[in-house]
Amino acid sequence: MKKFYRLFAAAVLLISILAGCSKQENVNSDNEQIILTISAAASLQGALEELKKTYEKEHPAIKIRYNFGGSGTLQQQIVKGAPVDLFLSASEEEFNILVEKGIVDQHQTNLLTNELVLIVPKSNKKNIQSFEDLTQARKIALGTPETVPAGQYGMETLKSMQIWEDIKSQLVYTKDVRQVLTYTETENVDAGIVYKTDAISSDKVEVISTAAEDAHTPITYPMGIIMNSKSVKEAEEFYNFLQSDEAMKIFAEHGFKGAVE
Repeated sequence: MKKFYRLFAAAVLLISILAGCSKQENVNSDNEQIILTISAAASLQGALEELKKTYEKEHPAIKIRYNFGGSGTLQQQIVKGAPVDLFLSASEEEFNILVEKGIVDQHQTNLLTNELVLIVPKSNKKNIQSFEDLTQARKIALGTPETVPAGQYGMETLKSMQIWEDIKSQLVYTKDVRQVLTYTETENVDAGIVYKTDAISSDKVEVISTAAEDAHTPITYPMGIIMNSKSVKEAEEFYNFLQSDEAMKIFAEHGFKGAVE
């Protein structure tokens, strides 16, 4: 009889342990965060970081992970299979390559617009007052045109003003538009070409001139959900959030304009 009771007690203990483990597994599963990976143009960093805080606070089960860089570089990463849920580009050309390849699904829209400006360090030692004055600069920072949309827009602007050939030997190419801003802030270059939104984020540079709209391809930021996203529902919710009045207000505070106004 004592042996029976010992076996019975052991069985009850085992069942209790298994039940506890099962319950713990459910808790971990329920509390597991879903990570959304967002590849976005470097010029969007300030606004998106702010929106991340708001969204994660309102959606504790979601973790936003950003990959910022030049739109061309990000597009190439996605084509090669990088695990991305949502892509925000600073160029329709780079974005449309993904659309044509069937990598972006039907959830796509033009989200924002921007302006292109010429900046100099606060000291402005070369006394640059216009795009034409770039001929007197020693070094000029520009995003690599092949992979950085701001660089492509900058090249188009300089060519339309017929000063590209005169200054191309002074150009210092960068991996993204944020690096142009950094080089200019630290006076490693005499001038740089960036988006208006980058320029207003810094108190170490001065905007000298704004490129004419007809001097370059329209600056538009398309956004789309990647077809092979493993969290399509959550990606769609964040996609919709970025188009909300709440998000557009933050974008406006960072100098962006809505693509449709």
